[in-house]
Amino acid sequence: MSWRLAAMFDVISLIVWPTAASAESGGDRLGAIKHIVVVYEENHSFDNLYGGWEGVNGRANADAAHTSQIGQGTSTTPGTPYTCLLQNDVNLTSPPQPADCADTTTATTFTSHFPNDPFGIEAFIPKDARTCPQPGVFAPNGLPPSDSNLPGGCTRDIVHRFYQEQYQLNDGAQNHYVTGSDAVGLAMGYYDTTALPIYTYLHSPAHPHYAIADDFFQSAFGGSFLNHQWLVAAASPTWSGAPATQHSIIDSNGMPNNYALYHATGTVRDGALTQVCPSAVPGRACGDYAVNTIQPTYQPTSSNPIKLPPQTGTTIGDELSAAGVSWAWYSGGWSNADGDAGAPGWTNGNGTTCADPDSTPNPVFPYCPNKVFQFHHQPLNYYASFAPNTPGRTHLRDEAEFNQLVGSSAKSCQLNSVSFVKPVGLENEHPGYTSESRGSDHLVNLLKAIDNSSCRKDTMVVVTYDEFGGQWDHAVPPGQGGTAGAHDLWGPGTRIPALIVSSFLHGNFVVDHTQYDTTSILATIEHRFGLAALSSRDAAVNDLGSVFTAESPFDEGGG
Repeated sequence: MSWRLAAMFDVISLIVWPTAASAESGGDRLGAIKHIVVVYEENHSFDNLYGGWEGVNGRANADAAHTSQIGQGTSTTPGTPYTCLLQNDVNLTSPPQPADCADTTTATTFTSHFPNDPFGIEAFIPKDARTCPQPGVFAPNGLPPSDSNLPGGCTRDIVHRFYQEQYQLNDGAQNHYVTGSDAVGLAMGYYDTTALPIYTYLHSPAHPHYAIADDFFQSAFGGSFLNHQWLVAAASPTWSGAPATQHSIIDSNGMPNNYALYHATGTVRDGALTQVCPSAVPGRACGDYAVNTIQPTYQPTSSNPIKLPPQTGTTIGDELSAAGVSWAWYSGGWSNADGDAGAPGWTNGNGTTCADPDSTPNPVFPYCPNKVFQFHHQPLNYYASFAPNTPGRTHLRDEAEFNQLVGSSAKSCQLNSVSFVKPVGLENEHPGYTSESRGSDHLVNLLKAIDNSSCRKDTMVVVTYDEFGGQWDHAVPPGQGGTAGAHDLWGPGTRIPALIVSSFLHGNFVVDHTQYDTTSILATIEHRFGLAALSSRDAAVNDLGSVFTAESPFDEGGG
């Protein structure tokens, strides 16, 4: 018997089947939850990371029509399917791979080792390969293996921006991921799900009850900045009167840039804001909205002089505070970045300089962010109600404080009613500047800490990813290609991994096929604590209560 099959039988043997007494509705079980913890990871599509999990709608379910990638084409003629995948990550092109595929579908013939199909990344970049950059080093096409690099099998980063993703989705055909990408064929790479540390942990004896939600989509098109905003406000930030140069310009296909396999049909500009109204393409957002990475006004922020003005909209934090519900946003590296000397997580000593070698002055002590601390991953820092020296600021904490709370020996759970946990760059799984394995190890440690604490019995942990990271997924999002479900001009976008851990689930392992997007997390918090919806989207989506009625995939003929 293979170890994978053995692991599957271990899961079956551990399942606790529901009894009549435990068969209450999902809403009843949600009402019994006293603590909700949201762990927000970085940049992976579902097929890229969880596509090989048992019982899910994974890569094995993808048909050719939603897998095979096509070229740019014209306004009247769809693109031709590629024969090969062009690659530009140095570890997929050097040492030279056998050129056993020739592609003549573009203006310039190219050869490749990669046919037009998804491929396993580890076959070319093993997880122990020293291809990860030192903190603060940017390598646009990846780094070749070297003793001066960190281990972890890092790939290059992949473009993941607002207008590009809409082009890549191609109205639900899912076949422009390669053409609309600066990383071309890497968009079709995936990880061996069964080799991930999180998979190993959740297939080990006495693992916590968990569910995989396999129809969960990122709330907004594009990247980390916008999806973090939607996680806390279910809305896109605004900047009235922004400089004209900050607005995007899209071509007749809705694209704002040129890439190796995409050539713009007119003038383009890949700005931080949406295009000026009226839209150049039907169905594309326009106006004074910030949709791509832009820096906050308040520290911690970057040296880039272009700052998004403080936002004044309502966030989930505002609503929780008004209702008297305890909550906090815990960010890895926050104390160093915010200059909170001596607070939990501070690693820069007792002097007057940034003592941690992985920190850098920003611009001077005590602002000492880690070299891969991401300012745009701190969504509440963009809002006036959380400005420095305001009462709201006290809710922005360091992840080290969260770890202290779950590590407490107290018999009663010390967690707030709602906790958001954002790992620091080296531990958030983001391609390009950290490794998948290091981030997954950190996630396992978080889940173990909660499971070993007094919080376990009445805590619901939601683990998901901010966005797709530019990576292909075969599942069609709501609103694309006529697919039903809550949607608008902002999204939702590509399907992302989602994991729920709770002792109230029906078994040790269940799969939830309910349609969700990231604002379903907001809906869950709102419904549990009696809060108003923040926007039309979180008012319309399903909350996560359905996970409590989900069943084991093996009870559905799956094993």
